[in-house]
Amino acid sequence: MAKVRGAIVVNTQICKGCEVCVPVCQEKVIGISSDVNRKGYHYAYMKNPEACNGCTNCGTVCPDRAIAVYRVKVAT
Repeated sequence: MAKVRGAIVVNTQICKGCEVCVPVCQEKVIGISSDVNRKGYHYAYMKNPEACNGCTNCGTVCPDRAIAVYRVKVAT
Protein backbone atom coordinates (compact mmCIF):
# COMPACT_ATOMS: atom_id res chain seq x y z
CA MET A 1 0.00 0.00 0.00
CA ALA A 2 1.30 3.45 -0.88
CA LYS A 3 1.93 5.99 1.85
CA VAL A 4 0.97 9.62 1.37
CA ARG A 5 3.47 12.39 2.07
CA GLY A 6 2.40 15.97 2.14
CA ALA A 7 3.97 19.34 1.71
CA ILE A 8 2.79 22.89 2.16
CA VAL A 9 3.83 26.00 0.31
CA VAL A 10 3.26 29.26 2.15
CA ASN A 11 3.00 32.46 0.17
CA THR A 12 5.18 34.41 2.59
CA GLN A 13 4.17 37.78 1.16
CA ILE A 14 0.46 37.13 1.84
CA CYS A 15 0.80 35.39 5.23
CA LYS A 16 0.12 37.71 8.18
CA GLY A 17 1.38 35.30 10.82
CA CYS A 18 -2.02 34.99 12.50
CA GLU A 19 -1.00 31.49 13.69
CA VAL A 20 -4.46 30.00 13.04
CA CYS A 21 -2.77 27.18 11.11
CA VAL A 22 -0.38 26.18 13.92
CA PRO A 23 -2.83 24.55 16.38
CA VAL A 24 -4.82 22.74 13.67
CA CYS A 25 -1.72 20.91 12.48
CA GLN A 26 -1.84 17.68 14.46
CA GLU A 27 1.58 16.62 13.18
CA LYS A 28 3.26 19.83 14.46
CA VAL A 29 4.60 20.66 10.99
CA ILE A 30 4.04 24.43 10.99
CA GLY A 31 6.00 27.08 12.82
CA ILE A 32 6.21 30.85 12.67
CA SER A 33 9.38 32.30 11.17
CA SER A 34 11.61 34.74 13.01
CA ASP A 35 12.06 36.50 9.64
CA VAL A 36 9.49 39.00 8.40
CA ASN A 37 7.93 39.62 5.00
CA ARG A 38 7.83 42.98 3.24
CA LYS A 39 4.80 44.02 5.30
CA GLY A 40 6.59 43.24 8.57
CA TYR A 41 4.71 40.05 9.49
CA HIS A 42 6.31 36.88 10.82
CA TYR A 43 5.03 34.21 8.42
CA ALA A 44 4.28 30.48 8.70
CA TYR A 45 6.71 27.87 7.39
CA MET A 46 7.29 24.09 7.46
CA LYS A 47 9.45 23.54 10.53
CA ASN A 48 9.02 19.75 10.44
CA PRO A 49 8.46 18.79 6.76
CA GLU A 50 9.00 15.04 7.26
CA ALA A 51 5.87 14.82 9.40
CA CYS A 52 3.44 16.41 6.91
CA ASN A 53 0.70 14.03 5.75
CA GLY A 54 -1.12 16.50 3.49
CA CYS A 55 -4.29 16.64 5.57
CA THR A 56 -5.16 20.18 4.30
CA ASN A 57 -6.29 21.46 7.73
CA CYS A 58 -3.87 24.38 7.57
CA GLY A 59 -4.94 25.44 4.10
CA THR A 60 -8.61 25.18 5.02
CA VAL A 61 -8.38 27.46 8.07
CA CYS A 62 -6.02 30.05 6.57
CA PRO A 63 -8.07 33.27 6.35
CA ASP A 64 -5.78 34.72 3.67
CA ARG A 65 -5.46 31.55 1.55
CA ALA A 66 -1.70 31.80 1.89
CA ILE A 67 -1.16 28.03 2.24
CA ALA A 68 -1.25 25.51 -0.61
CA VAL A 69 -1.16 21.82 0.31
CA TYR A 70 0.26 19.07 -1.90
CA ARG A 71 0.15 15.28 -1.56
CA VAL A 72 2.36 12.66 -3.16
CA LYS A 73 2.03 8.88 -2.96
CA VAL A 74 5.26 7.23 -1.87
CA ALA A 75 5.86 3.52 -2.35
CA THR A 76 6.62 1.70 0.88
